Amino acid sequence: MSGHDHSHADATQDRSRLIAALAVTVLILIAEIIGAALSGSLALLADAGHMFTDASGLVIALIAASLALRPRTPERTWGFKRAEVLAAALQAGLLLVVGGFVLVEGIRRLVEPPEVGSSAMLLFGIIGLAGNAVALMVLASGRHSSFNLRAAFLEVLNDALGSAAVIIAAIVISLTGWTRADALVSLLIGVLIIPRTLRLLKETTEVLLAATPKGLDLRAVRDHILALPHVVDVHDLHATLIGTGTPVITGHVTLKDECLTNGHSQQILADLQKCVAEHFDVPVEHSTFQLETAAHRDQEHLHH
Repeated sequence: MSGHDHSHADATQDRSRLIAALAVTVLILIAEIIGAALSGSLALLADAGHMFTDASGLVIALIAASLALRPRTPERTWGFKRAEVLAAALQAGLLLVVGGFVLVEGIRRLVEPPEVGSSAMLLFGIIGLAGNAVALMVLASGRHSSFNLRAAFLEVLNDALGSAAVIIAAIVISLTGWTRADALVSLLIGVLIIPRTLRLLKETTEVLLAATPKGLDLRAVRDHILALPHVVDVHDLHATLIGTGTPVITGHVTLKDECLTNGHSQQILADLQKCVAEHFDVPVEHSTFQLETAAHRDQEHLHH
């Protein structure tokens, strides 16, 4: 197993981080719901809604991390590596819904600002920020290890920023009585949610659509393979990402006829695998190449 694989130990560590973050998130969610009810603050309610989505997303991520620990089978040769991608995509979808609601309600409250209890809003905003800081510390060290943890970290980071904005709005309302600050902060929370969510949704969708892994130039791969000795042509070259740290590349490589009869093809295969594993910014440890003669290539009906 390569250093880029998301190993069993990594998945176990991911699950521990997610359990800790979920516990903190649920506590903050309960506190903010109580705070929103006491203060009448949309910003606090928006942050609570975001926290509810985060809690749901963390449950989904936890399920995905648990599935990732299950072994491969003949029916699922990659195990459940893509479960984390599905979980992250679902989290992004949930966040979009929350962001849309917050934006619509924030605009409505700008027009008709209700009374807001700034003291309760400030207290629960501080509680939310403190809890988010703890969750961020739990998730920070593993946020680059998988889509799952990256999605969870982004959600908690957005929450922390939202809680900070709630605190600022509470102070403004307390000092000036300008209750529209609550609606403005709600809109800010919505703006924080949507762009990062769209980016995560785009990245997970590209994985599900079997797009070439980000950072891997398939044209450069093709050119480099063609530059290898005895290689005549390359076609049906595909690259995709199964899950975090698991890029895969396949292709048909046409060799000079004598290479397949004098035993030289095995050395060429080793050179091909070393090429894609070491030469590019995105190392590809899982590669499958079909070696063929020009006559065999010409008999194939589908070329890409």
